[in-house]
Amino acid sequence: MLTSADVKKAAREFGADLCGIASMDRFEGAPKQQDPRYIFPDAKACIVLAFRIPRGYFRGIEEGTYFGAYASMGYGSLNQVYMPIVLRDLCCFIEDYGFEGAPVPNIYSGSSVSFVTQKHTPERSRAVRPDLPNPDILVDMRIAAFAAGLGEIGYSKMLLTPEFGPAQRIVALLTDAPLEPDPLFSGKICDRCLRCATECSGKAICATQTESITVAGRKIEWGKLDVIKCSVAYRGGDPQYNPFLQPTVKEEDYKDQYSGGQALDKAITYGHDYGHKPALEGARGCIRACLAHLEETGKLTKKFENRFRRGKPWRLASYDAGPERQAPAPGVAALTNVE
Repeated sequence: MLTSADVKKAAREFGADLCGIASMDRFEGAPKQQDPRYIFPDAKACIVLAFRIPRGYFRGIEEGTYFGAYASMGYGSLNQVYMPIVLRDLCCFIEDYGFEGAPVPNIYSGSSVSFVTQKHTPERSRAVRPDLPNPDILVDMRIAAFAAGLGEIGYSKMLLTPEFGPAQRIVALLTDAPLEPDPLFSGKICDRCLRCATECSGKAICATQTESITVAGRKIEWGKLDVIKCSVAYRGGDPQYNPFLQPTVKEEDYKDQYSGGQALDKAITYGHDYGHKPALEGARGCIRACLAHLEETGKLTKKFENRFRRGKPWRLASYDAGPERQAPAPGVAALTNVE
């Protein structure tokens, strides 16, 4: 007999840092295009795995000196290499007990749902039957993790866990094994400090307007997110915080396009990793500022010898209005910590 304890033990041995289990009824009311029950109608449980983003992956970006670790290891390879390997191992483990495991990786290249409107984009796919959603369904991993009891949704709409705060990535696995679900997380991590909103380089998180949904009878609320601003900021679209953005480009050429489009591609002299556009902003507000705050306020169970944030966040010196500062020479990415 396969138990929840067996699954969690195996998940950790295979490489997941956290594992929670949700019953499928907790997804009642989900939009049709985001409802995992359509992926595996016979599923009885949704297993959610969280993988920490080691704090050191952010160190180079936090100092303004090395940007490759987070973009490649904390984003691209974690999503597209490491987590799928662990998912496969867990699928095989469950299969050896005579049950099916349907993996849902954190890879959405084939999704028919627009990240901007959260609605189906007709040009991508069509339903195979009138009663079904269009492939591919876009499961909201953070909501799935909440439903599996791993943590709460913070003001930034990031999953916050007591172990790692906002610093983890998430995958899911649907199974017909009758596993015991975990209770919803009952703690309180987010204190609405709004540093996620104030320190986001794209100002993508609204500090005054919120959105909310109800999951398993629990209301979840977060700051209204501008997906266009978020996607451009993620790429490093704010010239104050991206040393690789060429000074000849104009923000108006890319700021209203999802991910900045081709204009931002041509303006950034930094390669892609695993087909991923470079995450050069380094999650400045939603992860780094939040992580620093939660650590400073003692909210996290995982402790470190030294503080994550050791001074004021940097920005390019050419954007410092102080009279004692001078703009760097053309092509020189001088930094300052005068935020």
